[in-house]
Amino acid sequence: MPRANDQSPIGEAMVWASRIMAVGLVMFLPALAGNWLDARLKTAFLGLIGLGLGFTAGLYWLIQMSTPKKRP
Repeated sequence: MPRANDQSPIGEAMVWASRIMAVGLVMFLPALAGNWLDARLKTAFLGLIGLGLGFTAGLYWLIQMSTPKKRP
């Protein structure tokens, strides 16, 4: 992705660091919520479902962010 003229390299790095941290949270929080629900409801599958959904959503979002956008 080409850098905008008004953004410094450190600013661009901070933007990407925040995006990657957000993707990590999107991958991690559904599994954590599933484990919490497993403990509350005495089940054993919601954590795995949360892990699968979080990983899928995070990977999709990461691919969307890293793919260059087409310009008309």
